[in-house]
Amino acid sequence: DNWAFLYAQRLALKQELPLHVCFCLVPKFLEATIRHYRFMLRGLQEVAEECAELNISFHLLLGYAKDVLPTFVREHGVGGLVTDFSPLRLPRQWVEDVRERLPEDVPFAQVDAHNIVPCWLASPKQEYSARTIRGKIHAQLPEFLTEFPPVVRHPHPPSCPAEPIAWEACYSSLQVDHTVKEVEWAAPGTAAGMAVLKSFIAERLKSFSSHRNDPNKAALSNLSPWLHFGQVSTQRAILEVQKHRRSYKDSVDAFVEEAVVRRELAENFCYYNENYDNVQGAYDWAQTTLKLHAKDKRPYLYSLQELEQGTTHDPLWNAAQLQMVREGKMHGFLRMYWAKKILEWTRSPEEALQFAIYLNDRYELDGRDPNGYLTPCCLWSICGIHDQGWAERPIFGKIRYMNYAGCKRKFDVEQFERRYAPTH
Repeated sequence: DNWAFLYAQRLALKQELPLHVCFCLVPKFLEATIRHYRFMLRGLQEVAEECAELNISFHLLLGYAKDVLPTFVREHGVGGLVTDFSPLRLPRQWVEDVRERLPEDVPFAQVDAHNIVPCWLASPKQEYSARTIRGKIHAQLPEFLTEFPPVVRHPHPPSCPAEPIAWEACYSSLQVDHTVKEVEWAAPGTAAGMAVLKSFIAERLKSFSSHRNDPNKAALSNLSPWLHFGQVSTQRAILEVQKHRRSYKDSVDAFVEEAVVRRELAENFCYYNENYDNVQGAYDWAQTTLKLHAKDKRPYLYSLQELEQGTTHDPLWNAAQLQMVREGKMHGFLRMYWAKKILEWTRSPEEALQFAIYLNDRYELDGRDPNGYLTPCCLWSICGIHDQGWAERPIFGKIRYMNYAGCKRKFDVEQFERRYAPTH
């Protein structure tokens, strides 16, 4: 289920050439830890096995693409290169670096395989809100939300087989933190991700529209780790969920809104706004209001360490933080509350955003993702991106406010606090 892969195979079949798949394993990526790398690598192991069955060579190259890929292209006489798309700064730089170093006669194509409507076609500019992009995306869905053709067994074998991959040895090339452990509930790989999708449709979809904002109810898809690592395609998830529209119309519509409209809105923001991870990325009204209230007295001030350990005065916030640390996934509704409290309890909006992004990227399996920079976590919560101005108040200014009492009206806060109580 990958349009970049399918396009590459189509080119190879047309030219009657072998097809190679390369993954460049970088030693570190933002705040990713061994939790993320193991999830990714174990998923890639599955990809390598599938490629072998399809007579396609899979290569794991150690190092940055600019250092290892052009050499691979020359040594294997590669006739063309196809890559996937990410709107984030670092992956875009990697693509640019490779482009500059490729032999001039090797065409290089980029396919947006992780959005349904390709990012640059969904809109030619930064969209103001979900309201302004929704119609544009829905208008193009009939063209792009189609079934995937299969990847076929490749009829042109490579002249020399791929080097066998020493998977365990790959870990020694990493320069990442090994203290953030893997999680038990999420098994990596497409097979495991598809099983989660199946269980969502069978057990949780019916209550998605009514209970997705209740952290005590099992109503979420829980798919974001597999979607983030490309182990399950969002397009596949939508195609499967939509089959149940007649039974659960409200839930299917709500899922499409979150997994397509909101997700592609986040991609749009990161693609067209180079300040997607700092306060300068906010609208003028938000920057002004945050500046006006930057010196307001904070009721509590916490260090990054206190936040990371979940030792604030607020038991709900601590429980949300501990859920993220232990499980690699915080409930979506609580991500908003969590980020807004960081704004309230740190020295400045800049520090709040820095801490929120660090914690999100370090612990969330789906961290380091356009969705994490934007909704529901960082820039939406702290800088009011894609939101509107609200009644002015201390610290927040006109940024939407959330508090403990509001959460108590929405769900049984104490039940959640008991579930993620500190163990010491």
